Amino acid sequence: MIIHFDCYAGISGDMTVAALLDLGVPLEYLRSELAKLPLPPESFSVSTQRTERQNVGALKFDVAVHDQHTHRHYSDIDAMIMNSSLGDSVKDRSRRIFRRLAEAEAKVHGVPVAEVHFHEVGALDSIADIVGTSICLDYLEVEAVYASPLPLGSGFVNTAHGRLSVPAPATAELLRGMPVHSECGFGERVTPTGAAILAALVDGFGKRPEMLFEKVGCGAGSKDFSDCPNILRAFVGRSVEAARCSDQVLVVESNIDDSTPEMLGYLMERLLKQGALDVSFTAIQMKKNRPGVMLSFLCRQEQLDLLAKVVLTESSAIGLRHYPADRTVLERQIVELPTEFGPLRFKQVYGPEGNLLRTIPEYEDCRRIAIERGMACREVMERAQCAGVSRQ
Repeated sequence: MIIHFDCYAGISGDMTVAALLDLGVPLEYLRSELAKLPLPPESFSVSTQRTERQNVGALKFDVAVHDQHTHRHYSDIDAMIMNSSLGDSVKDRSRRIFRRLAEAEAKVHGVPVAEVHFHEVGALDSIADIVGTSICLDYLEVEAVYASPLPLGSGFVNTAHGRLSVPAPATAELLRGMPVHSECGFGERVTPTGAAILAALVDGFGKRPEMLFEKVGCGAGSKDFSDCPNILRAFVGRSVEAARCSDQVLVVESNIDDSTPEMLGYLMERLLKQGALDVSFTAIQMKKNRPGVMLSFLCRQEQLDLLAKVVLTESSAIGLRHYPADRTVLERQIVELPTEFGPLRFKQVYGPEGNLLRTIPEYEDCRRIAIERGMACREVMERAQCAGVSRQ
């Protein structure tokens, strides 16, 4: 998935989380993931509410802070995230954002990055905003982030360092290299947290990339400006290029001549359950004229050790060979469609231009219906197929 943030009116950490939640991330999921941070469970709580900005509906994300410890070192925050039980991709995104913040603060105040003190940014609400953004992007399986030009804003803002002109020094440092505009009026339109999120994560700025648009989420800012709705919109969809994507996998093989068919069948089940992308057997002739099989399976590099262990413990194989291979695949997704048998899952396959090529009923669902109703599985699949084709 790819996402484009329409930041024309501005961006902050809470607006970003709100827009992502509005795309369908469950609030309870966000809460459960934030609870993985090594912080007292009563230190903060999060909530949402529907609101309006200039008569435009949006979701508002709020963080109630109960621990008023507002000064935190960058190293403390980085260690806290690293030592949490959050997923690796969430940790990586969160640490990158805080690193960009620390670098900006270090340059503004003339201190080493390791000695940076965070004030507002180090408070729990900003930690929740940054880590919450990373959690939501991971949930939505976002692979690339894009954004529109940003408003500079004007006026002054009160900070822990005193009254500063907008954009604040750290924000201005983070905005270097980003396209900006001055079409919005008075006030802070881009916060340091919002600028850091973009500086750390955005793959490109400008107009929305070509995508198969699916959803839009709207996050409301805390203030209600008079010149334009203070809303961050997040457009999410699939890249057109992703419909015909290339990637690299490992081909893993082993020649086996002394395992029973039952054990080989069990081995295939175990490999697929552990995440192998595909598994097959090929009849071969081995040394001493013994008939055997060549086990072949596809996997990612990071899966190799686990799947090799499965082969070496669940079969008589004493070794494996593996090599990288490029492959071209079509985009596919699983959807649930109504049929005469009730809701069934279908696999939808998309062509290189993002066009829907075919809709295929899932075998396991058809098999279940056939057993329940005493029908031929072939008949169930044919009748389900008609329902799927009618909805293409």
